[in-house]
Amino acid sequence: MAISHFERFLLDATAPDDTHCPLGPDCLYGLYTSWCLLHSIAPVDDIAFRAAMERCGIDLRNSRRRMKGPAAADYILSSYPATA
Repeated sequence: MAISHFERFLLDATAPDDTHCPLGPDCLYGLYTSWCLLHSIAPVDDIAFRAAMERCGIDLRNSRRRMKGPAAADYILSSYPATA
């Protein structure tokens, strides 16, 4: 059975983490949009993303996930304002 692009996102850009401050809903969505950009995939809107994460078994109030990989670097760099 093929996995959804949401499951691929979770495998590629996140890792389980019970000891660290988990990603909140906004950060997880930002990471998702960075991952989509890197994979030339049009991201779904926030509401559809939240529903997809629920279907994948991710509790957005306590995701128990941390960032990893190129999408994490892209998200972090794009989240900070450019300096002169």
